Amino acid sequence: MSRKRVGILISGRGSNMAALIEAAKVSDYPAEIVLVASNRPDAGGLDTARAAGIAAATVDHTAYGKDRVAFERALQAVLDGHRVELVCLAGFMRLLTAEFTNRWQQRMINIHPALLPAFKGLETHRRALEAGVKIHGATVHFVVPEMDSGPIIAQGAVPVHDGDTEQALAARVLTVEHRIYPLALGLVAEGRVRVENGRCVIAGAGTTDTTLIVPDDGR
Repeated sequence: MSRKRVGILISGRGSNMAALIEAAKVSDYPAEIVLVASNRPDAGGLDTARAAGIAAATVDHTAYGKDRVAFERALQAVLDGHRVELVCLAGFMRLLTAEFTNRWQQRMINIHPALLPAFKGLETHRRALEAGVKIHGATVHFVVPEMDSGPIIAQGAVPVHDGDTEQALAARVLTVEHRIYPLALGLVAEGRVRVENGRCVIAGAGTTDTTLIVPDDGR
């Protein structure tokens, strides 16, 4: 089996990155993690990657000032240097230009801590609690120029409990993130995901294969 070569972009500790690395250790997983790159030299996830024997690189965005195009060209050079075929964003806290995202169209995925299209952007757990929603979760989607707006590959939902704090809800959602991101990457790497009319169609999968619902007593 030919495994897809994956590069993961991070800005911090990279817990979702660690989940992808762990999934890729299984011999029949259709993707291999060949690179972890960060825009921050002090990102803790770089040490995690090195410990796993994965190439780690830094493209410090501060070295390019406000020149986002120059930063992305340097980042692209690193990805090209490791022959990356698919890109996963895992807590990568930089907005990417349309030129970059279009270059990686349907080959770059992201995980967002909310059930998109609800709660795009930051502070999703606080906003979910303030809105009084009863179900919250996470979404893996293809990256498009518009933030948090790409076709949805997989989602995981958790209940919102009475008295939940932002931290408790975030921890519950993070557990779901670590399950659906490897699932979604595997589907994309296998070539089972196609986009039709702005929606993802998964070959040979039913709804429950890309939707995870944690029972109400799951804390």
